[in-house]
Amino acid sequence: MIDVWIIWLIFIILVVNTISALITVFHRPRNIVTTWAWILVLVLLPIVGFLIYAFLGRGIAQEKIFNISNQEHYSLSQLKKMAIAAQKKPQNASRYDETHYADHIIKFFNETEEAPLTRHNEIELFFDGQEKFKRLFEDIRNAKDTVHVEYYAFIKSDIGDKFLDLLTQKAKEGLEVRLLYDPWGSGGTRPRYFKDFQAAGGEVLPFITSKNVIAKTRLNYHLHRKIVVVDGTTGWIGGFNVGDQYVNVTDKFGYWRDTHSRIFGAATLLLQERFFRDWNASLDNKAQPLAFLEKYFPSDKFDNTSNVPIQIISDGPDNREEVLKDGFIDMIVAAKKSVWIQSPYLVPDDPMFTALTIAARSGVDVRIMIPCMPDHPFIYRATQYYANLLTTYGIKIYSYQKGFLHAKTSVFDGKICSVGSMNHDFRSYSLNFEANAFIYDSKVTHKVARSFENDMEDSILLTPKIIKEQGMWMHFKQRFSRLLSPIL
Repeated sequence: MIDVWIIWLIFIILVVNTISALITVFHRPRNIVTTWAWILVLVLLPIVGFLIYAFLGRGIAQEKIFNISNQEHYSLSQLKKMAIAAQKKPQNASRYDETHYADHIIKFFNETEEAPLTRHNEIELFFDGQEKFKRLFEDIRNAKDTVHVEYYAFIKSDIGDKFLDLLTQKAKEGLEVRLLYDPWGSGGTRPRYFKDFQAAGGEVLPFITSKNVIAKTRLNYHLHRKIVVVDGTTGWIGGFNVGDQYVNVTDKFGYWRDTHSRIFGAATLLLQERFFRDWNASLDNKAQPLAFLEKYFPSDKFDNTSNVPIQIISDGPDNREEVLKDGFIDMIVAAKKSVWIQSPYLVPDDPMFTALTIAARSGVDVRIMIPCMPDHPFIYRATQYYANLLTTYGIKIYSYQKGFLHAKTSVFDGKICSVGSMNHDFRSYSLNFEANAFIYDSKVTHKVARSFENDMEDSILLTPKIIKEQGMWMHFKQRFSRLLSPIL
């Protein structure tokens, strides 16, 4: 008799759990793949699955976090002021490189995200961590007024200590120095780590999604941007975080291959605005927000003879549309000759997968470079699954062998390139706060393409023979990881 009641109790729990799972998952629109992944978790892990969902599955679309995107677009007025002051284009400046879709994608980003094309820019590219931080520290040492720093990972480490010491010194000199970081990405970094920096007059904040994690269940949303703005004129954006692995002083990953860009020019105004929005959203309710004052957005300090056209595009779960992903899809489908992508994670959703395969079947040279080792096991196995599958569609997949590939770059038809923080996976598409620079200049694009070709020399091209040699057990792990990839 007792056994019968236990069976009935288990049956009732399973029925209630299944009904609750369906109601929970379908109560708001979401990607169909993500929907099925959450149903799988909620049904197969009764009760426990709901605890996981509470912290990782709930959206933040209705939260006040939307004030990130509702703040003033001050940089737009400054850019308009620059355009009026210029009156005519400089004699040695040329229009951005003509492509059949440059105008289209520029308009898409501007209409969707209010991200205008900026022209008066100079840009340097950095492919090595030691060189990147050497140049960045030089900029900060020469700063006169403000230093604004925003990183996903600001790790207590040798390079982190040097970085923080430099920021502390600039704060002692009387500069306005602010640091915004994501505690989840900055593993091991505690608030007391910034004690001396704050005592010197520096300001530091954890990003808004790290606050009230229990009550707001924001655990699944992270600041993934890597931005520095110095004196409102020099901006940095790319893939490097702050930690010893990024400057190749640890052995775990071998050589850390990444890409970052240094911009001097009008595009920096948009990076400054991005920092202001993220900072103000992360403040406590009673704290005084940063005012969008002209001194932070100097529009009269840029050389009009510089003319590298750049758009700064930021995206995140505060936006109801996946702007960055949609922009990439647009350019992939429109490409006529080539699409080259570097990404540490390759877990495309259905629209991105379709775009890549359509391009390949249309004769476009599609190449994707991924790491040869994991930093997150499940994501890496899912990456392997999609790498194997995309190979069957004629896409060339390169596995970087020299160390860990962390660069997030793209090259389209050899004329447009992108450098930023967005990976090609569900998290970057929908859950992380990202930022990329889109550069419409063939000379700059050639440098990015050349770095891809150099990395090919340290890579292995995935072949059917290599895929077969992975074995049945490995293929099982890849398929299982792929099932969970939309929620990892």
